[in-house]
Amino acid sequence: MCDWAARHEARLVACDLYATGTTGARIAERCPTLAPARLKSGPLGGDQQIGAMIAEGRIDALFFFVDPLSPHPHDVDVKALMRVALVYDLPLALDPATADILIEGLARRAGGEKRHDFA
Repeated sequence: MCDWAARHEARLVACDLYATGTTGARIAERCPTLAPARLKSGPLGGDQQIGAMIAEGRIDALFFFVDPLSPHPHDVDVKALMRVALVYDLPLALDPATADILIEGLARRAGGEKRHDFA
């Protein structure tokens, strides 16, 4: 996620970013111009906080990279977050290749004028 954010830092700086605790700290450390609002760590409820923001219509897109080869101790929470994104028809990227396409599409659709909220 940090590598992807660094590649798109110039575009992401114009967005309101939300991240689970550890991911937010790593992104802020790697990309000094980005300051994602840090929620709780994923296993401590951060995934649910993002899900609530989606349900409230506060998020425009979800970038949530998943390593398919590593078990997640909070796999049920991750699946619930993905389910909420699908229920609310929210654009969702689970890998860098999809995220690249999604961020380009959002930029074109907004014409560079709208400030996006990403989690």
